[in-house]
Amino acid sequence: MPSNDNTYHVSVLLEESVSLLDIKPDGIYCDLTFGGGGHSRHILSKLGPKGQLYSFDQDRDTLANAPDDERFNYVESNFRFLRGAMRLRGVEQVDGVLADLGVSSHHFDAAERGFSFRGDGPLDMRMNQRGGRTAADVVNNYDAETLGRIFKEYGELDTTWKIASCIVRAREQQPITTTRELVEAVKPCTPKRDESKFLTKLFQALRIEVNGEMEALKMALEQSLKLLKPGGRLVVISYHSLEDRLVKNFMRSGNFEGKVESDFFGRAQTPFEIVTRKVVVPTPEEVERNPRSRSAKLRAAAKL
Repeated sequence: MPSNDNTYHVSVLLEESVSLLDIKPDGIYCDLTFGGGGHSRHILSKLGPKGQLYSFDQDRDTLANAPDDERFNYVESNFRFLRGAMRLRGVEQVDGVLADLGVSSHHFDAAERGFSFRGDGPLDMRMNQRGGRTAADVVNNYDAETLGRIFKEYGELDTTWKIASCIVRAREQQPITTTRELVEAVKPCTPKRDESKFLTKLFQALRIEVNGEMEALKMALEQSLKLLKPGGRLVVISYHSLEDRLVKNFMRSGNFEGKVESDFFGRAQTPFEIVTRKVVVPTPEEVERNPRSRSAKLRAAAKL
């Protein structure tokens, strides 16, 4: 297992995101998506000897990337359990929370994890491989209507009923158990011009469903608000419009619909001050160095 962040995963918007955390040398910080450890190492470089960093990851493989630093605390957990995990460690409030919601390059490149259509491997897609349903379970057991809804909501695909029908017809012949078999199953409804884009969205939708990513993100955002000290920073890097919309609405209003409530005097009731008035995106130089950063959007807010 590689322990070098550049081989496991190239950190996206590294300087920008850590800078927006506005790190206090003796502060307590959470990195909700440890992965290759790039963001965590950069946070540690800004902390003084009394600072503490708690880095979350549900994928046990990432433990191999952990830095040997007494200020570093590895939390093997889904970030949906953020507040409970911190309370177990005696921490009631923190100065900042960072989440890079991207999937590590390691996962896309490891064919045996089943995240990418570019290789051939088991149709798995679980971040936590110790249990839970796989993408094969979803593809083979969900009815056509549910599959269509997932592809529409999480993949933002068109004619999802056709895609679901293709999958149902294929699985009636034999179970779909590998990434290549899934690509073959949807071939009749795969557009010739945008094949790569179509398959990217299809695999994204399945990954989100398998890992319960939207629900986990909502829970993490709500718990971050409760965990942050006044003035504490919430910094999130998202990669598709579904995530970005949730983050934007929550930072703006404290809810996921983006509806700002007003008090008796008509003053907006919002739990955050937006720090990034305009969404931050990678520079052309970063996109050239790391094409997977292309869709990244960074937002930050300070708790009032």
